[in-house]
Parts: sequence; C-alpha cells; structure tokens
Amino acid sequence: MVRIRVLVVDDHRIFAESLAAALAAEPDVDVSAAGSGPAALRCLERAAVEGRRFDVLLVDADLGGKVPGVRPAVPVQAGDEDGLVDGISLVTGVRSVQPQVRIVVLAEKDDPGRAALALGAGASGWVAKDCSLSRLLTVIRGVLRDETHLPPALLTGVLRELTAARRHRTESERLVESLTPREREVLRCMVAGLGRKAVAERLYLSPHTVRTHMQNVLGKLGVHSTLAAVALARRAGVGPVDLTGDVVERGGQLA
Repeated sequence: MVRIRVLVVDDHRIFAESLAAALAAEPDVDVSAAGSGPAALRCLERAAVEGRRFDVLLVDADLGGKVPGVRPAVPVQAGDEDGLVDGISLVTGVRSVQPQVRIVVLAEKDDPGRAALALGAGASGWVAKDCSLSRLLTVIRGVLRDETHLPPALLTGVLRELTAARRHRTESERLVESLTPREREVLRCMVAGLGRKAVAERLYLSPHTVRTHMQNVLGKLGVHSTLAAVALARRAGVGPVDLTGDVVERGGQLA
C-alpha cells in the first residue's frame, strides 16, 4: 500500500491534534503536525534528509495571526519561534524549497481574494476547516493527481481575482518596460528600501542625478510616491537589488 505523508501546520493546538488524529486513522495516511511556519520548514527539511518527504501540507490560512493578504518582507525562514509567518507566505516558502509538495490551505471562511493569493503562491487547494473528513481526504488525494480543488461557491470569485491580478501585472510590466536601464536599476534600489543617498553611493551618481531618476521613474510609472512605485514594481516581478554583493553598476563620473 502506498502511504500518503501529510503535515498539518496550524498554531491552534487542539485543532491540529484533532485533525492529525482523524487523518492518522486512515490506513494509507501517515500524519505529523507543526505549530508554526518555522517548525513546518524544519519538519520538511528533516524529512527530506531522512528520505521521508511529505506529500501534502495542510496549512492554516491564518497561521501566526498576520493581517490577511499581507506578506512579510522577510523570507519565511526568518519567522520567529512563535510562528509569526502567515499561511500564504508559508506556501510561497515551501514551494520555493520543495516544489514537489502539494499544499492545501485550510480556512475559517471563504475569501476569494485570499484564495486567489494562495493559488498564486502555489497552493493546490482551498478548503473550509469545518469540511467533512471524507471531503478533506478527497482533496488530499486529488491534489496528488495534480488537481486543483476549490469550493464551488468560490470559483467565480477566484477566477475574477486571478484575471484582475493578471491584468494589473500586465499593465505594470508594460510601465516598467518604459524605463531606461538606469531607471530600472534605481527602481530596484527603491524596492530594496534604499534612500536617495544610498542609491547615489551604490550607483556612483550624485544625489541630484538620483533625484532626477527617481522623479522620472515615478512619472513614467504614473504614481506619486516611492511606496506606490515599489508596489507596482513588485506586481511586475521586479525584485530588490542584492544588498549583499557589489554595486549594481558603475555609473562613471559623478553627474
């Protein structure tokens, strides 16, 4: 018999233990539980080293009590021992280190916006916490067949959210493409949180020139603040400049 290895990730101990016990009663399911994002990552790493990789993660959408839909700026591995890593960010973190693992998000209530975020992060399903055990097992076995599972009532809303996100991303990408190579480097520095002086030092430019570049970036992106520019850049897939390496690009003489 092929056994399914499941990891339940929930910071509500009673719920996690109850769900794990119910799943463990199935003859083809091996189950473990973790009470935080960092603990889940440690379980995944340990299991991989021991050659006992997990097949499916069941992740609490409200893990750690973070604000819904808001992802932390730090990598998921940097979460603290109290599990202050939200469920959707954990999905992103797990998919980046073990992409073969299927992830199902367990939620207190239906939320098309957050469900779309979860799917975009790499989850294969969104299930209500109060669903029946038989329904949950159907989802677990389904995602292992590369199926995507959503409650029927959420389907229209999730498709609408994903379509809107794709439209916003396409528009954002078009705006970013209108920037010059130097302006894109400045934008990446802005995404990294660098101020004008730090950008000037990094790119070997004068603060006055950096200010001009920043103003041009805001104008071409059609926004009025650095925060809005950074948000648009992230939608377009623009990441921060690497602050651990050397300077991005030598700009020659000071302008």
